[in-house]
Amino acid sequence: MTTLLIDTDPGVDDALAILMAHAHARVVGLCIAAGNVGLAHTVGNALKLVETIDVDTPVFAGCPTPLVLPAPGAGFVHGEDGFGDTAYLPAARRANGEHAAAAIVRLARERPGELTLVALAPLTNLALALRLDPDLPSRFARLVVMGGAVTGHGNIHLAPVEFNIGFDPEAAHVVFSEWPQFDLVDWEACLRHAMTFEAFERMLAAGDERAGFYAAISRKARAFNRSRGRGMIAADALAMAVALDPAIVTRAEHHHVAIELAAGLSRGATVVDWHDRLGGRANANIVLGVDQARFEALVAAALGIPAAR
Repeated sequence: MTTLLIDTDPGVDDALAILMAHAHARVVGLCIAAGNVGLAHTVGNALKLVETIDVDTPVFAGCPTPLVLPAPGAGFVHGEDGFGDTAYLPAARRANGEHAAAAIVRLARERPGELTLVALAPLTNLALALRLDPDLPSRFARLVVMGGAVTGHGNIHLAPVEFNIGFDPEAAHVVFSEWPQFDLVDWEACLRHAMTFEAFERMLAAGDERAGFYAAISRKARAFNRSRGRGMIAADALAMAVALDPAIVTRAEHHHVAIELAAGLSRGATVVDWHDRLGGRANANIVLGVDQARFEALVAAALGIPAAR
């Protein structure tokens, strides 16, 4: 069974990915950053999620801001609290006192070569962890990153930019520059692998209490998706599927990916050397396609739907 460490900013799509992780793997910790909403909410949401599914996964609070410049969140999609403004009762649990960046370093040293790190948030915590321990990449079995828009079809006001990278481009630059090899699940792959609204609603209706909880917190995000007419986009869930089942990938390309840091319309863009002309190390295994049925089966199981026989 895969053992995961998850860096996340819950967020509705993060919540689905975390449900998947606990259904299919061992999870040694949730490291929390600001992103979709502010850190107080992302930490509170992580604590509520692990309490709801009754697991003892530790939650580590991390960075409340990007490394350099402030950035807006995505409360208009996820709700101002990140969980659909459902006004849930706060969790009785509390976050661990260790900073998320320090926890990443410690857990990697305690379990060398064992952990898959799944980065679902802006990369602020991971960039700081790399500064604490430059040898960090050698201590992980894999890194899977949800982020970027590899052909410039982003999802924030800067057209070529994806949210996670655009929220903290400097952190993404640190990680992309210093992590030798990682799997990249970008926004455009998530668009290609959106679920139909009908299929996802059937999952929510057929699942157990996890599905009921997810239906409540995702109501606002599902309505937002419907207003855009692109299907149910589950970005972090797709990245989690790649982390859980590498064989789910049906098409990928291996290229150098860098981050644009200059001020302007492309700040935060993921720049791919598609033709390998610039001589940079091919650092990213860019996921271009997955087995849709296997992806949706992983999601369904996380919502409490038994596998078909």
